[in-house]
Amino acid sequence: MAQISAGDTAFILVSAALVLLMTPALGLFYGGMVRNKNVLGTIMHSLIMIAIISFEWVYIGYSMSFGPDVGGFIGDLSWFGLKGVGAAPSSTYATTIPHVLFMIYQCMFAIITPALITGAFAERMKFGPFIVFSLVWAIAVYNPVCHWIWGSGGWLGAKGALDFAGGIVVHLTSGAAALAAVLVLGPRQGFGKRSFMPHNLPMTLLGTGLLWFGWFGFNGGSALAANGIAATAFVATHLAGMAAMASWCFMEKIRQGKATTLGAASGAIAGLATVTPAAGFISANSAIIIGLIAGVICYFAVSLKEKLGYDDSLDVVGIHGLGGFAGTLMLGIFASKAVNPGGADGLLAGNPSFFATQAFAVLVVLIYAFVVSFVLLKIVDALFGLRVPAEDEVQGLDLSQHSETAYNL
Repeated sequence: MAQISAGDTAFILVSAALVLLMTPALGLFYGGMVRNKNVLGTIMHSLIMIAIISFEWVYIGYSMSFGPDVGGFIGDLSWFGLKGVGAAPSSTYATTIPHVLFMIYQCMFAIITPALITGAFAERMKFGPFIVFSLVWAIAVYNPVCHWIWGSGGWLGAKGALDFAGGIVVHLTSGAAALAAVLVLGPRQGFGKRSFMPHNLPMTLLGTGLLWFGWFGFNGGSALAANGIAATAFVATHLAGMAAMASWCFMEKIRQGKATTLGAASGAIAGLATVTPAAGFISANSAIIIGLIAGVICYFAVSLKEKLGYDDSLDVVGIHGLGGFAGTLMLGIFASKAVNPGGADGLLAGNPSFFATQAFAVLVVLIYAFVVSFVLLKIVDALFGLRVPAEDEVQGLDLSQHSETAYNL
C-alpha cells in the first residue's frame, strides 16, 4: 500500500506555493510592459484567474483532467467537488503525497495557463467577456489536453509523448490561444504607427525574478518527489533561463547595438518556457543548449510581429507558444534515459521514433488549441463583444473597466 513521505509532501507543498506565486508575478511582468493607463487592468487579468480557475478546478477541472479515463480523451466527473480526493495518497498519481496535495499542485498550473494568454490581448479586451472566455477555455482546451498528456489513460501519453512540466499543456496551448485572440481582436489603436513603450520596466524585472523563482517549483516540483529527478529539473531550469537571457541580449547587441533590460527579461522567460517540457529528462549541458537556442529563436519570432502585422501585445506567441513548441521538439532530440530512466531516449541517443512522437503531439495540440480557441473567441464576441469601445481604449482599461488608477500623479 502507498505510504506518504513527509519529505515529498513538504517539497510539493512548497512547490505548489511557488507555482501560485507565478500568477501574480506574471501580472507584474505583464503590467510593467503596458502603458500606465492599463497597468491595473493587465494585472487584474492574471490575479482574477486565481479565483475563477480554482472554482472550476475543484468542481470539474480536476476530475476532467485527472479523473478516471473516458476513451483516452477526458476524465469523467466522478471526482466532482473533490469527492474521494482526500489526505490519503492516490493509487494513480504521486503515490507518496496526499491526493489532495497533488490536486492543489496541479490547480496552480491550471490557474497560470489562461493568465499567460492575456498578454496577447492586453490593453483592449472587456473584463466580463474575458472571464467568460477564460472559464470556457479552461474547460474546452486546458482540461482535455491536460488529460491527453498527463491523465491516466490519456491518448497522447499512451502513445509515448512526454511533457515534464507543461511545454505542451501550458505553454503551447496558451500560445495557440494567444494567436487566435490576436487574430480575432485585431491590433490596438495606433499599432504600427506609434510606439507602445513599457511604462515601468522595474516592475517587469521584478515580475521576471519572481517568475524565475516560482519556476523552480513549476519544473522541480513536477518530479512529484524530493529526489534526483527534481534536482535535475531544478538545475536544467536555471541553466536554460540564464543561457537564453545571454543569447537574447547577444542578439540585441549584434542587431540593435545595445542589450536591453526588457530583452534580458524576455530572454530569461523564453529559456524557462522552452526548457519546461524537457527539464526532468535532459542533462545540464543539453539545458544550456536549449536555452541558447531559445533566446535566439524567440528573439527573432518577437522581432517579426510588426513585419507580419499582428499585435501580440506582450509577446505571448513568440515566447510561450514558440517556446513550448520548440522545447517539446528539442526534448525529442536531447532526452536521455541515462538522466531519467522513466523518460525516453531522444534523437541524439539513436531514437528517431520518439522525436516523431513529440512532433505529432505538438502538431495535434497546436491545431486543437488554436481552432477551439478561435471558435470560442468568436462565440463570446458575438454574444457579448470582446473589445472595449474605442473611447474606453483611449481612456485606458484601469478607469473604463475597473474605475481605478494605478498612479495618482
